[in-house]
Amino acid sequence: MTTKRNRWLVGTVLILALAAFLSLSFLPFLSNTNRRATGTNDLPATDPTAMQAELEAQARGYELVLEREPDNQTALRGLIDTQIQLGNVAGVVAPLEKLVELNPTVMEYQVLLAQTKQQMGDLDGAAQIYRTVLDQQPTDMNALQGLTALLVQQGRPQAAIGLLQEAVQTAGRLQSEGNTPGLDPISIQLLLAQVYLEDNRPDQALTQYDEAMVAAPEDFRPVLAKALVLQEQGNNDEAKALFDQATAMAPAQFKDQIQQMATPSEPTLPLNGDPAEGTSEPEGTAPSNE
Repeated sequence: MTTKRNRWLVGTVLILALAAFLSLSFLPFLSNTNRRATGTNDLPATDPTAMQAELEAQARGYELVLEREPDNQTALRGLIDTQIQLGNVAGVVAPLEKLVELNPTVMEYQVLLAQTKQQMGDLDGAAQIYRTVLDQQPTDMNALQGLTALLVQQGRPQAAIGLLQEAVQTAGRLQSEGNTPGLDPISIQLLLAQVYLEDNRPDQALTQYDEAMVAAPEDFRPVLAKALVLQEQGNNDEAKALFDQATAMAPAQFKDQIQQMATPSEPTLPLNGDPAEGTSEPEGTAPSNE
């Protein structure tokens, strides 16, 4: 497994775990959109042409409703849902901006708008929205994840590290003050460690994992993350012990996935059966990071 691939694997696993721990949902309204505003039925499941036509009809129906009732949030959410299904990212911006205007305290709408702008290449616009959210809620994980990814995308890992270090300090202060609704300092530490990995600083990442394991001994995420990094470095014995620990600690829905990660992939023999080709290192040799 290459270094870069394993880093992304760490990030993917931790994001998945964050979703379970924090019940994050950037699009809570998309799967439950009320379509009664336009009177449309369920989409055909097997005819792409009919589905496309139906989605376009739905979008037009929502737009007609909004011409009469520009503040109709059901129609706004329905239009966003439909435009996403149509693959029309640009068509999501205007209704999302309206939802943000109508719901200034709903951070999820602002984060989704920032993500949309980021996908469209408007990185400055996305960063501005993320920072607006963080001005109001400095430890908002959705905004921290989004802005961190954007800064790394721009080749600015030091800026991302500074952002997260400040967020860790803020989270610690809020926790000491007892102001902890929705606060998850460990998630911020894990995100900081991920940036260290992306910046080729594994020692700093491992330090973050160790500190997180002390601060939250019941949380499997830093244990799993450290196991993956040690596995990447070839420290298989210590990694195995941590994989076993993470498996024992994790919720049931993660156990199989963790066990699969703990098992190195078997080398694939070429079709001609020549063992000199298609194999990795000899048995007993630590895997290379190259």
